[in-house]
Amino acid sequence: MRLLLIALLFIAGVIAVPLRGLHGQGAADGPVLLVDIKGAIGFVTATYLTKALERAAAQASPVVLVRLDTPGGLLNSTREMIHAILASPVPVVMYVAPNGSRAASAGTYLLYASHIAAMAPGTHVGAATPIALTAPGLPGSSPPKSDKQPESDPANTSERKSVNDAVAYIRSLAEIRGRNADWGEKAVREAATLTAAAALKEKVIDVVAKDVDELLSSIDGRAVTTAAGGEVRLATKGRRVEEIKPDWKMQVMSAITDPNIALILLMIGIYGIIFEFWTPGAVAPGVVGGVCLIVALTALSVLPVNLGGLALLLFGVALMVFEAFSPSVVVGLGGLVAFVLGALFLFDPGESDIPIRVSWQVLVGMAALSAAFFMGVVGFAVRARRRPVRTGGEEMIGSIGKVVDWAERQGHILVSGETWAARSSHDLAQGQKVRVVGRTGLTLEVERSV
Repeated sequence: MRLLLIALLFIAGVIAVPLRGLHGQGAADGPVLLVDIKGAIGFVTATYLTKALERAAAQASPVVLVRLDTPGGLLNSTREMIHAILASPVPVVMYVAPNGSRAASAGTYLLYASHIAAMAPGTHVGAATPIALTAPGLPGSSPPKSDKQPESDPANTSERKSVNDAVAYIRSLAEIRGRNADWGEKAVREAATLTAAAALKEKVIDVVAKDVDELLSSIDGRAVTTAAGGEVRLATKGRRVEEIKPDWKMQVMSAITDPNIALILLMIGIYGIIFEFWTPGAVAPGVVGGVCLIVALTALSVLPVNLGGLALLLFGVALMVFEAFSPSVVVGLGGLVAFVLGALFLFDPGESDIPIRVSWQVLVGMAALSAAFFMGVVGFAVRARRRPVRTGGEEMIGSIGKVVDWAERQGHILVSGETWAARSSHDLAQGQKVRVVGRTGLTLEVERSV
């Protein structure tokens, strides 16, 4: 009983350590968290921002500063990021920077959703018209400019519905933040754009600042309203800035899940599987196509991340099992790639600051162990099963013997130092060599041996 009590106290102490650490981080002098979002927006970007907002709330940061430079991205991921911003108890400052950056398409919606919208000189915002992500010539792709579509055309109707939905969305964000709703609609319908100075004049943004320090000084003392905490007065001047950098897993996944890369992977997956059906047994097109197709569907948010990761894991295991039965470098390598990608997708890469996570060492170790097991142990078992029998009565099959006596297609033979009753469909002579081809009870079936 005493040992149990000591163990419980020890566990409680271990659990309390991170809790005390979190409580200590909630001091009033928490740092400003800086998050860089560059490139196309996907589910990895959404996870990155969500985890940053959770961390900011845990350590009582005055604001989360998002340095933005994006050409746009997936609608589902953009909406997920906006939901996180609107629900955040910590104000979000969206800052289009450095010089030459842009907040195009999805970036415009993020700018409208933020508590404070800012831009650096030499940047621009706009071109927020939604576009279907499809390859030319496929269903859903835009027709040539010379084609005229009637209003009743299904493609035209779908496009108008998408645009009207986007207009309502950006106007609702503008109403929440008190920004220019008319220009937001123009950015959606006409793909309008604005420079930083023009955006400030049109009341699309709140501040133009050349760097982070100037921005924090400019917004100090401003009052913003958060969904969870009500009105908050910002105290940002002179605050320490802590940059949250993505780890290697997030960088890898960001590259893989870029919508442009995802579309290429989707086409490779489709053509690979089609080619595998055309030429059964080619193997390589099916393996590459299967992996690419699952990754693309997950990157494009067709498959939920957890289901995509699970599908990749199971596909990787299936390929490694197939490798054991039919050795092939392509199948084994494809299984390893699918297994590692599945683990990256299944275990959230944005949880790098959470104590309970899967490290890359464990990931690589599990992949190597799985490969060794399926390609080594299972392969050895399959090869052992295919070996000829070495013990028991079946060992006689294939053995060479000599006829001791023979009459009317039956007699006795000497094989492996033993005399056995035998029979055959052939007429044999004494001293003739025979091969054992079967066994029925204690009688062997034989045939002439060359």
